[in-house]
Amino acid sequence: MQNVFTQIKGDRAIWAIVTLLAIFSFLPVYSAASNLAVGSSNTFSFFVKHFMHLALGFSIMYGVHRVPYKYFRGLSMVLMPIVFVLLVITMLQGTTIQGANASRWIQIPVVGVSFQTSTLAAVVIMVYVARYLSKIKDKQVSFKETILPLWTPVFLILILILPANFSTTAIVFTMIMTLAFVGGYPVKYLGIIVLSGIIALVFFVLIAKTTTGSLNVKATTWENRILNYSNNADTEADYQIEKAKIAIASGGIKGVGPGKSVQKNFLPQSSSDFIFAIIIEEYGLIGGLFLLVLYSWLLFRIVIVSQKSDTIFGKLLVLGVGLPIVFQALINMAVAVELFPVTGQTLPLISSGGTSIWMTCLAIGIILSVSARRQELKDNEDKDYSDNPLEILSETI
Repeated sequence: MQNVFTQIKGDRAIWAIVTLLAIFSFLPVYSAASNLAVGSSNTFSFFVKHFMHLALGFSIMYGVHRVPYKYFRGLSMVLMPIVFVLLVITMLQGTTIQGANASRWIQIPVVGVSFQTSTLAAVVIMVYVARYLSKIKDKQVSFKETILPLWTPVFLILILILPANFSTTAIVFTMIMTLAFVGGYPVKYLGIIVLSGIIALVFFVLIAKTTTGSLNVKATTWENRILNYSNNADTEADYQIEKAKIAIASGGIKGVGPGKSVQKNFLPQSSSDFIFAIIIEEYGLIGGLFLLVLYSWLLFRIVIVSQKSDTIFGKLLVLGVGLPIVFQALINMAVAVELFPVTGQTLPLISSGGTSIWMTCLAIGIILSVSARRQELKDNEDKDYSDNPLEILSETI
């Protein structure tokens, strides 16, 4: 066992946070699985499935964190065209899962697993942007110079994600703007990009509204969710929110107890999008605050790892892949308490769903890789210092 721990590098606090979140997720997912196992008493299969997703996720995290983070700079260049092709294939195949439109998913025929390509694209594009921003750091660049190498790939990827997943597109775009601001990209140019993004979205919605296919349905759904959130209209999304609020109100301070949720039988997506409401119902305000503290602690450690990185690329890389995890968690919680319209975003490392868990673990593995490099440099400095008696003597004097 000791040999296993010696192979684990990077920030130990992040390892602890991720492990705590993963362990905590088992009971809520197992409890909410009764809503998924309609007509079947075999809810344990969902528990096993969640365990397998987490096991593969931790394997990904371990493998990635052993890779020196400098290699991610080049890998982002290689993966960008691959992600582009995957998104095109996903959009064209137009598959359905249990009767629902699943154009955001791609089927892997060999293993029979469905994979959400937009989540992989979100991680890759953040690494790509971090690479470019580190390259132009402290350099005078014109807006024209950055259009082709930076913003063209970004907008191409976002345009491919948008038709099937507006919330993911909005989150990724927001995180890219945040990273660009932190990375020192001129604010006046960011204003142009934000305005261009808004105009592009408006044109997309207007064009989609003139069609009669799935794009029209998607655009109408987005429009209705925003209008219904503003006007408190009675819709299916509002039904979800009402059930979530009932679950939260039922939980009180201490909750009704593990596995004793009632609203999990009525709340759609109780094991994924609205699992936070089930957690509060079963574990109360204490359980909700426990999760909030863990995600806040994760954010704190992400900032610390970023600040301690030895390169600009490392600093931006950690923020680029780390901030979206915490931001997505806050969005999920905000939706459950009706502070935000329904988005369909999962709670990282808590909600069921393989793709979300795997890509979150991939991002955390990248963060740990940066942290491991810092630890390696520190260990080498300590070793060099201890091997030089003159330095020890001068320090003592």
